[in-house]
Amino acid sequence: CRLPTTSLERAHRNQVMVAVKHLTSPATIPRLPACLSVLSYNILLPNSQDGWWNYKMYLPPLSPPDEDIYTWEYRKSLLIERIGLIDADVVCLQEVSPLSFEEDFKFMTENLGYDGVELFRKGRFRPATFWKKDRVELVCPAQHKDRTMLTTFRLRDSVEANSQENWHVLNCHLQAGKQGGRRVRQMFEGVTTAYKTAKKLKEKDPEDMKLIVCGDFNGGSECGAVELLEKGVLDQDFIEDGEQVSSKAKKLPLSTPLNDAIYMDRDDNNPVPSTLVVPELISIMIDQGSIETAYMEPQFSQQVIDRFSRIYQRFAKDSPGMQMTKADVEEWLTIINGRVGRGTEFRNAAKYMGWKEPPTDPDEKKEDRPPIMIPEDGVLTFTDFMAVYLDELRQGKFWGIAWDLAKLDEPLDVEEVFQARYDRMYCSASIQPTAVLDTISSQPCPNKFEPSDHLPVCASFQVRK
Repeated sequence: CRLPTTSLERAHRNQVMVAVKHLTSPATIPRLPACLSVLSYNILLPNSQDGWWNYKMYLPPLSPPDEDIYTWEYRKSLLIERIGLIDADVVCLQEVSPLSFEEDFKFMTENLGYDGVELFRKGRFRPATFWKKDRVELVCPAQHKDRTMLTTFRLRDSVEANSQENWHVLNCHLQAGKQGGRRVRQMFEGVTTAYKTAKKLKEKDPEDMKLIVCGDFNGGSECGAVELLEKGVLDQDFIEDGEQVSSKAKKLPLSTPLNDAIYMDRDDNNPVPSTLVVPELISIMIDQGSIETAYMEPQFSQQVIDRFSRIYQRFAKDSPGMQMTKADVEEWLTIINGRVGRGTEFRNAAKYMGWKEPPTDPDEKKEDRPPIMIPEDGVLTFTDFMAVYLDELRQGKFWGIAWDLAKLDEPLDVEEVFQARYDRMYCSASIQPTAVLDTISSQPCPNKFEPSDHLPVCASFQVRK
């Protein structure tokens, strides 16, 4: 986590420091009168119908007796146990699939009692917010913006006491990759929507509303979206990934910046845990000369090129001209993707081998278009084979490339773990955390005990006296 460095930041931190109860998972978040508890969790796309590639997130490749731990049924059992034990009032999930949402998460109602739910309206990887109606009441329809979703609640015990205090919860799954500008716009729009909602509901002080912002920020303390929340303003000269993220200064419509709820009341003996714990692949996979431009034009390291060269030669050694034929390519795809016909490796290989998309009718449905086919007489040269994997690299699929190499008997020597805090929870100055629940893993995720590559964040809040 980024420590405060300026006198202004230190003063702000000192002003908001409170006694927070810090717990370590597995544990239940304490329930106190007039408090709201929120759990945020990127659960990794359910692979009951979508997400067939999830097995590639497990490195090294799974083998008996653990090869079933990547299945949705196994992962779901871990989620049921964890979410049920934590027992938060509101649960904000990221990366759910609309194709199977009702079936995937019926356990939230049937097993865990979350009888309120709002699913984000569009996209393949969606946020979803659940709540327990006996604890909170939804005040107004959810607000759906660009990868953020706002729900506004009143506490049931406050409703019974005729209190009109609203709690706004912004569930975020900000854009990944070299998209700092869009992340800033998404966050600014989400917080501004909360402010406008507070005004519409005629709250006494909309600039000091009770707001919790949580989710997968797809970036750490270096990103503009975090800077915007923690300072309340973002200068137009702020640089992220070597680029300016806003053409003009932005200021949140709040009286004070938001506070990092997970950070508060910590010391050196109790650091903020990472929420993204995965194999460290970039340093061994990327050519050192392109480390700084890994988002733009990364190139493979020599050791990766050598591995792919040996793999290519094994597939092509018995083929004319020592080039991969249709049969060789199909064998390769079956090993890495389970079957021919799925994955960007298949689609790109087919194009490099001569497949051309036929002209399409604008009124034609996607499912009615002719399928992609590998040409019978096509060949995949080594240059094109490498181009297939360079495309994977430039999509950020380090994990998939590492899995393919290991499955093809050319594993990388992965010894380090990459750790970052991409999943965050902030609160406005009008509320303060009473308890924070840390989930910690020293092993790369997902694994036998962790169903996602992300770890959850959770806190309970009360109104500041």
